[in-house]
Amino acid sequence: MSKENKTAISPTREENYPEWYQQVIRAADLAENSPVRGCMIIKPWGYAIWENFQRILDKMFKDTGHKNAYFPLFIPVSYLEKEATHVAGFAKECAVVTHSRLELDENGKLIPTSELEEPLVVRPTSETIIGEAYAKWVQSHRDLPILINQWANVVRWEMRTRLFLRTTEFLWQEGHTAHATEKEAMEETLRMLDVYTDFATNYLAMPVIKGEKTESERFPGAVHTYCIEAMMQDKKALQAGTSHFLGQNFAKASKIKFLDSDGVEKFAWTTSWGSSTRMIGGLIMTHSDDDGLVLPPRVAPTHIVIIPVLHKEESRSEVLEYCNKLKKELETINLAGRQIEVEVDTRDIRGGDKMWQWIKRGVPMILEIGPRDIAEDSVFVSRRDKSIKEKTAQKRLEFIKTVANQLQEMQDNLLNRALKFREDNTTKIDTKENFYKFFEDENAGFVLAHWNGKPEVEEQIKNDLKVTIRCIPLEGEKEKGKCVITGEPSQQRVYFARAY
Repeated sequence: MSKENKTAISPTREENYPEWYQQVIRAADLAENSPVRGCMIIKPWGYAIWENFQRILDKMFKDTGHKNAYFPLFIPVSYLEKEATHVAGFAKECAVVTHSRLELDENGKLIPTSELEEPLVVRPTSETIIGEAYAKWVQSHRDLPILINQWANVVRWEMRTRLFLRTTEFLWQEGHTAHATEKEAMEETLRMLDVYTDFATNYLAMPVIKGEKTESERFPGAVHTYCIEAMMQDKKALQAGTSHFLGQNFAKASKIKFLDSDGVEKFAWTTSWGSSTRMIGGLIMTHSDDDGLVLPPRVAPTHIVIIPVLHKEESRSEVLEYCNKLKKELETINLAGRQIEVEVDTRDIRGGDKMWQWIKRGVPMILEIGPRDIAEDSVFVSRRDKSIKEKTAQKRLEFIKTVANQLQEMQDNLLNRALKFREDNTTKIDTKENFYKFFEDENAGFVLAHWNGKPEVEEQIKNDLKVTIRCIPLEGEKEKGKCVITGEPSQQRVYFARAY
């Protein structure tokens, strides 16, 4: 820890936010860049966070009737060509496999030699190949709905990458469903948007705005795209999940047809929805501070780390016995349906170094226990949602009794803090002059302003200010007004911001 800056992370958020973000990831040992440009190695602590995301979301998906399956990584180019808007939207991001074998040339270098009959795209998303399967699976209305999710990796060839937020290869889940009616498909689209909202709010403690994307921001080939948008601590927006109503576009392209109960052949109505490891980036930027990562307890790999104070050999066994007993007692307690996870750190390094490693990793609670604490049957507690210097002595039995409530209080504190930050940095603006002036600041925040619905106005703002319409909110007031740019009639305010 730097004595000069008095923070564990340098630079601080205020000094250089993008570099601060990278340093938090490094200090927390979450991930690192791989030898393959644009890709990342997710390290055990980072992957443990992702596993908790998977565990929670997977249950939510199954509770809403979905089942997991797996589809191929490679997609024939001809499949993408069937849906023109879709392929146009992803063409520049596709990684393409053209050969199947390597041979040594006269210089001893490996070169591709066996050209494929048809190039294969490395999965950027799976609508087309899943649609091909659904076309075989669906003949009758009795075969519907199909409610499937897959956990997978995808590749989108990015020019500018940043760990978790934008990498060439990333991990995600993608849901794909087929329905007999438009109403059912739309209900599914909004249901899954609510699942993402629930997860972000109640598990990540990340408040989000539910909304619909404008036409220019829609998923390629979708009829409607819905999203959740969050504000990061640099006041930029992060799209944290999307749910797409695909209408019959992909069903027609893939020929997903069925005989209805009246014997008439019809095309199915489909949806897709997804969230990815980008949410870990959102988690980092929503809660972390200048001492490192801050994890909401509900998604932390470890809730509590116990650091035994082992200065004297004669008290070593007594201290370790006390700590291990406490660990077992705490592990009988549940938080939000999950056993509290506890680790006793017995590594042979200085106690202060251990403390700072766990602070930088964002573990919610750290307990220090030495002979003096044992004599008083108490624990010395520090919480990651409070100042590093703020530590409290708590009687062991009282701590055990209240620990679940304390962890939930931490969860609530982080959510309320993030919600207040968003509210404090969201501004209603009604004139073009004030709108342009507001966004002179690179990290200005969110604006709620009227828009006439015309894409040319949206494009003008994007070109002039690098500001986009993040979403047309689904909730809140819908008062009519005048477009902030043109003065023309507007049906409701929309969210404008710079974004990741």
